Amino acid sequence: MNATRAIVLCGAAALGACAQMQPTPDASRVQPVMAPPPGAEGTTSDLARDPTVTDGDRYKVVTENARVRVLRYHDTPGAKTHQHHHPDSVLQAMSAFKRRLIFPDGRSVDREFKAGDIMWIPAQTHTGENIGTTDTDVVLVELKERPEPR
Repeated sequence: MNATRAIVLCGAAALGACAQMQPTPDASRVQPVMAPPPGAEGTTSDLARDPTVTDGDRYKVVTENARVRVLRYHDTPGAKTHQHHHPDSVLQAMSAFKRRLIFPDGRSVDREFKAGDIMWIPAQTHTGENIGTTDTDVVLVELKERPEPR
C-alpha cells in the first residue's frame, strides 16, 4: 500500500496508526462504505457508550493519541456485543468473518469480510453479532475531532 492510498483510506490524521496495519493485497479488497441507516449516527448520550467499557473483554486499546484511537476486537461465533458507539472509523479485517450489525431503530445489516478487507465506517451506534462460523478479528482506527489551531 503506498502512502497516497493510505491517506485516502485512513485520512491524514490516522496515517501513523494505519502504517502498522498489513496492506490490502489489491484494490478489489477495499470494501464500500458501511453506512448506518438514517438515524443510527448516534446522539450525545451514545457517546458515553464506549465499546471498551460496554464490551471491555472484546475491545482492547492498542494505541491512542490526540488524533486517533486504535482498537483490536476479537470474538467467537455466536458472540454479541452491547449497544455502543463508534466515531468515524476505518476497519481492517484481520480474519474472515460474518457479522450482523443491529441499529437502535431495529434495522440490521449483515456483512461478510475476507482477511485484509478495509472499510470506511461513518460514526454510528450499533450492537454487533458474530453470525458466522469463524472468529471475528479486526483492527479499528477511530478518528477523533481535529483540535482547533492555536
